Amino acid sequence: MKNYRIIGGALAALLAGGCTLAPFYHRPPLPVAAQYPGGSGSPPQNGAAASDIGWRDFFKDPQLQKLIELALANNRDLRVASLNVEAARAQYRIQRSDLFPTINASGTEFAERVPKNYELPGTPGFTIHQYEAGVGFTAYEIDFFGRIRSLNKAALHRYFGLLETRTSAQITLISEVAAQYLGLLADQELLRLTRSTYDAQKASFDLTQQRFNAGVSNALDLSQAQTAVDAARAYLAQYARQVMQDTNALVLLLGAPLPADLPAGSSFDDETVLAGLPEGLPSDLLQRRPDIRAAEHQLIAANADIGAARAAFFPSISLTGSYGTASTHLSGLFAEGSQQWVFNPTISMPIFAAGANMASLDLAHVQKRIEIAQYEKAIQTAFREVSDALAGRQTLDVQVAAQEELVKASSDSYTLSDMRFRAGVDNYLTVIVSQRALYSAQQDLISLKLLRVQNLITLYKALGGGWTDRSTSAPPGASATTPSPYGVLASSMSAAAQVGGLISPTTAQAALTPGATASTTLTPGATTVP
Repeated sequence: MKNYRIIGGALAALLAGGCTLAPFYHRPPLPVAAQYPGGSGSPPQNGAAASDIGWRDFFKDPQLQKLIELALANNRDLRVASLNVEAARAQYRIQRSDLFPTINASGTEFAERVPKNYELPGTPGFTIHQYEAGVGFTAYEIDFFGRIRSLNKAALHRYFGLLETRTSAQITLISEVAAQYLGLLADQELLRLTRSTYDAQKASFDLTQQRFNAGVSNALDLSQAQTAVDAARAYLAQYARQVMQDTNALVLLLGAPLPADLPAGSSFDDETVLAGLPEGLPSDLLQRRPDIRAAEHQLIAANADIGAARAAFFPSISLTGSYGTASTHLSGLFAEGSQQWVFNPTISMPIFAAGANMASLDLAHVQKRIEIAQYEKAIQTAFREVSDALAGRQTLDVQVAAQEELVKASSDSYTLSDMRFRAGVDNYLTVIVSQRALYSAQQDLISLKLLRVQNLITLYKALGGGWTDRSTSAPPGASATTPSPYGVLASSMSAAAQVGGLISPTTAQAALTPGATASTTLTPGATTVP
């Protein structure tokens, strides 16, 4: 009797504790260095990491903030990602329902006509009626060995993985909108520069025309001046086209036309359009990059699948039962003494499956190794993206400063060349060469400034920034200490409460107020080309 009590207690504990045969999950070690290349990377000061900075506090341009709002509300790719989360949540609920019996109510009537002389000669014919009503369940599996719980956990983490994928899609969308917006501002700046260059070349051509008519300049000088004007007109058409194409690309990202009431934006040269960023340490990426968290959820799901594959080697116990009433007369269906019940437990023990169970277990182990490789690849990719962006931040400032000096020197050279031509010391070819060098240097400076701000946007995205609109202390699931192996679970459970919305507002400090700068407003429409 004592042995039976021990066995019964063990089975009860197994059922109550929800034990499974899945191996205990251990987070794989970091497959990257402890610091970024060049020794860059340090713990964020006062707990403020790049991913904690809300996109409203990082992108200070009010016009850009409005455009990001529109994109989060209307972008179709983000909408599909949110709907995929809804589909995964429904799939998880379907899988979770297997933990409980499916109880149905039923009512049946059975009627049979027995012909005369059927049983014995001379027996009259008669009709048999059988009425039944009741509730019951069929083939409910008792999850002794955690097969259903393992499948349930796998479905749950795949759902959480899609939640993180949706967050990653939001971060990517925000960075794309910002990069496209700044690219549009850069092309507008190039268009203004080219128009100014065209005006200067046109004025120089008119002066050369007058000098030619007066017999001071020759036909070669006039032809060279005309060439410079035509080249500037060609560049005008090119940058006008680029501005229109940039606008079209921005509208696609927004998922809606550009509104007419956009607030005034900052100028392209405004140095305060973006906030500064702390880079942190590579280990921070584990909790702050949603794509890494999504890969870890897939790994945990694959680990749970091993538990389900192991459970297939053990007996399966299912129950079928019902309780109700039965009678040969409809009026007596609920009469006293009409109750009936059925209880049918079934145990199934695998004996021979031609190696199918072992193959399923081998497949589960292989899938886990695949997910480990995918998880490590996600970390390595994130490490490379952050390292590249940090390398750009370390060198682009120096390159922009050198280019600004080059523009200044080219401007001085052009001024001197023009003065020498007007004084009759040099021919017009010297002016054209100096002017082209200046224009090229100014174009390169604008391109380098665009590359610098886009690199900062890339760094913000690579560090996991953009999941929230306002700055906060830490992203979902992040910890100031060494994270738990299941810290990623808390991350997605927090995000699960926000599935329905496209923007996740948080209570935090107010956005930083942009300083007074020159304004730039996006206006749909064509650009006039001389």
